[in-house]
Amino acid sequence: MAFETTFHAPHGGADFLGWRTRGGFTEIVYDDGVARRMVWRVEGGVGNEARLSDALRAAVGSVRVVPSLYDELKKRAIAIERIAG
Repeated sequence: MAFETTFHAPHGGADFLGWRTRGGFTEIVYDDGVARRMVWRVEGGVGNEARLSDALRAAVGSVRVVPSLYDELKKRAIAIERIAG
């Protein structure tokens, strides 16, 4: 069974962040709506969805979404591995 949660930038941009579970792995997906799509795997498999959702919600509200995402994940000690993009 796959789960997912998505967030869109509130500042008028097309930035999208979401997390999904597939095959026992949790992945974070970023898309800027134009040319850039990136995917990271959350290390340790399925983790605390509430912490992950909080990090994505905070990051997508920033003007610079990807750097903010890294900062928010680091604050919450969520390790990731880039797998695409």
